Amino acid sequence: MKGEFTQKGREAMDRFKMESASEVGVNLKNGYNGDLTAREAGSIGGQMVNMMCPEQRFSFTRQNARKIGHIQTLTFYVQTGI
Repeated sequence: MKGEFTQKGREAMDRFKMESASEVGVNLKNGYNGDLTAREAGSIGGQMVNMMCPEQRFSFTRQNARKIGHIQTLTFYVQTGI
């Protein structure tokens, strides 16, 4: 039973990797990909992380407590995910 779930997970991860490679324009093939540069391989992994853990941006304005009449814009970048 354990081997079946492991195989399904591996197949899902391979499909996800191929999808990520096509989005960044890297020609990834099934099997050995030793001809890829480190930059190409890294861009695939980076795209996978970006898809798994999307970044959210929150922005709001508030009055500056030290300078009356001045408005300050604060922007927070938050990465959520696993």
